[in-house]
Amino acid sequence: MQEILGSIWWMIVSLGILVTFHEFGHYWVARRCGVRVLRFSVGFGKPLWSRVGRDGTEYVIAALPLGGYVKMLDEREADVPTAELDQAFNRKPVSQRIAIVAAGPLFNLLLCLLLLWGMFLIGKDDYLPLVGRADKVAAEAGFRSGDRILSIDGRSMDTWTHVGMHLTGAALDRLPVEIEVQGSDGVTRSLSLDLGRLPEGLKETELVPAIGLIQLQRLLPPVVGGVSADSPAAQAGIRPGDRIRSIDGQTIGYFDEISAHVENAGEVGRPAVVSVEREDSLLELSLQPVRNTETAEGAATWIFGVAAERTAATPDAVLRFGPIDAAGAAFNETWRLTTSTFGMLYRMVSGAASLQNLSGPISIAQFANDSAQRGVAWFLFFLAVLSLSLCIMNLLPIPILDGGHLLYYLIEAIKGAPVSEKSLIAGQYVGMVVLGSLMALAFYNDILRVFSS
Repeated sequence: MQEILGSIWWMIVSLGILVTFHEFGHYWVARRCGVRVLRFSVGFGKPLWSRVGRDGTEYVIAALPLGGYVKMLDEREADVPTAELDQAFNRKPVSQRIAIVAAGPLFNLLLCLLLLWGMFLIGKDDYLPLVGRADKVAAEAGFRSGDRILSIDGRSMDTWTHVGMHLTGAALDRLPVEIEVQGSDGVTRSLSLDLGRLPEGLKETELVPAIGLIQLQRLLPPVVGGVSADSPAAQAGIRPGDRIRSIDGQTIGYFDEISAHVENAGEVGRPAVVSVEREDSLLELSLQPVRNTETAEGAATWIFGVAAERTAATPDAVLRFGPIDAAGAAFNETWRLTTSTFGMLYRMVSGAASLQNLSGPISIAQFANDSAQRGVAWFLFFLAVLSLSLCIMNLLPIPILDGGHLLYYLIEAIKGAPVSEKSLIAGQYVGMVVLGSLMALAFYNDILRVFSS
């Protein structure tokens, strides 16, 4: 219950900030252009709070916090007194109307830059792009344990977040990428990772794991966190806290290396010799693997009956800069996020990426809560990504959205006359259908994620 309430609260906070800034963009430019603003509303529906300012604008906080609007004086919506016609939106030159409509998305872009600037000032903790182990396609490309990823296709990689973002797009496109790494010996190497070699039929969530680059910080030490009752490990006397040093003479560096040795011993039908460190003692134990048929995948596996000690990975990279350098970093990060977002939109339209990537209010609420729990810097990053997404979404040429209005005004600027009333009405209906369909799909995706998790 606490998580649900937290998600709802942080979603309201997030959307409240972004919508207020977006609508303030429309409001501020409209006032600069001499347009009278009748109402500035954050949210839809029944007003929870309202007051009329000295400028005559009614400021409202409404019950449904999933958007907002700025209502301007306009002859198309109501009769306008002759004395106020010069303050009507529809009477303004097309260049000013374009500026007013574009101001909302552009203010979201500005907010994204400001949020990222603040994030870099505070310092966002993350993980260095260090390779713990390379399997599959990554191993074929020449990756080694301890490699530090320096750049991908010429773009610097400071964290695993950047690596994951770039590899996700390349994996969806099945494109080769050129990667520069620095080995644990300090020698820099150039590797070619051919993502066209990824197996066919993989789900999108399986693409990046199928590359075989295992993050060093995610590898768990070979320390026993739990022992199953009546298992070979329990019968041999293994206890939580024991560290497995070797199996059949092979050193165990990380917990996930155990399963391969267990499978090998189980298949040949012999006990495995396990060296266990307990406090200051080193014990030699003999364990006979047993078949485990109760797996989520349904396939039987050989097991000892031990579970890893779950410890949270400690961030080892902090992106923190001074005020001037943080501004440059914010511009770079905004460009990185923008290209990634447009790339994903293109892939969804072309069919290279699934429409399940669309997220609705449930996912937004969960992400908002998760980022808030990780600290101020991560919450600022989440807000920046959401603000940029709101900017891009509103610029799409869909009637009802800002991008649709901009399209109408651009047509008017080219042909020298407004778009016909009939075309406007038809566009409104088309826009409602398209927007409603996208919202329904996003909500459907949210429900699927909830029940599949």
